[in-house]
Amino acid sequence: MGTERDGGAGGLAGRARAGLVREIAGTGVWDRDAGWRDAFEQVPRHLFVPYYFVGAPGGHERLWGEDPDPARRERWLRGAYADQPLATRLRDGELVSSSSQPSLMAKMLADLDVRDGHRVLEIGAGTGYNAALLAHRLGDAAVTTVDLDPEITESARAHLAAAGYRPAVVTRDGARGCVERAPYDRIMATCALRAVPVGWLAQCRPGARILAPVATGLLRLDVRDGGFAQGRFLRTPAYFVAVRGEGGLPGGGGVGSVGGVPRRVAGDEVFRFLLELTGGLGGVREVLALWEREGRPGRERFGVTVSGGREWVWLDDPRGPCVWDLPGGG
Repeated sequence: MGTERDGGAGGLAGRARAGLVREIAGTGVWDRDAGWRDAFEQVPRHLFVPYYFVGAPGGHERLWGEDPDPARRERWLRGAYADQPLATRLRDGELVSSSSQPSLMAKMLADLDVRDGHRVLEIGAGTGYNAALLAHRLGDAAVTTVDLDPEITESARAHLAAAGYRPAVVTRDGARGCVERAPYDRIMATCALRAVPVGWLAQCRPGARILAPVATGLLRLDVRDGGFAQGRFLRTPAYFVAVRGEGGLPGGGGVGSVGGVPRRVAGDEVFRFLLELTGGLGGVREVLALWEREGRPGRERFGVTVSGGREWVWLDDPRGPCVWDLPGGG
């Protein structure tokens, strides 16, 4: 089980990783593509999270692999293989980078639908773990990961090297892609976006796929050519750290207040998804009226079209009556 990549953590790391793989496999996410199971079995997540932060009274507690206390080291290692996101970088108390929940990563990679020979651009390097999974499956030369923060790219590159992987790691505003390594068959964002940067389409081959978190949903676009792409949101919710740079969320977030609606509705995460997706339209009550009029639709009934430098959202049918511009698109 890739013992030379276990970083000296020995049998506990292997057993913990095997347990995580069994847990993810139990969801059926790899039933159609067992190749990703092998990647999760072989890539040691703990090498990509040498430390991380967990909630504690009054703030955060740092767990790390070099802690002199053996019990805390074991707690760190077991946490590295728990099916949960891990906060890996804080700045002024704000989360700026994380390692995503492994089961969500597994679903996103399966939905990406890669094939041998595909070239993939990842937006948001994070710890480098997702890039390692891609590189294990497709080879180092096929994978490019970009991030705006040089501290993040430097640490991701070091983690990847420690695990034996060397994809291209580029310090760049992800909204601009990475044209010098294009064209790509797949583009995958692991950070929250307001909209899909239209410039990505020109870096894709015809028939490429883009998978990106938008408005707490996962948007899967199929690219026809450099000027047109269309697709739907998946049913799966997705909460990611916002991308920084030209594609970032204004003020670090989206719609905040949901005043003026019943509490049970305000707490519905699909309704909040629609709030983000509409940018509030004419107000929260107008969004609520739309949601209730259409039978409280789930994420999978919404789609996005990108054409001519413009992006718009639709409900059920791109040519239907319920269409609006995607906030932040174009």
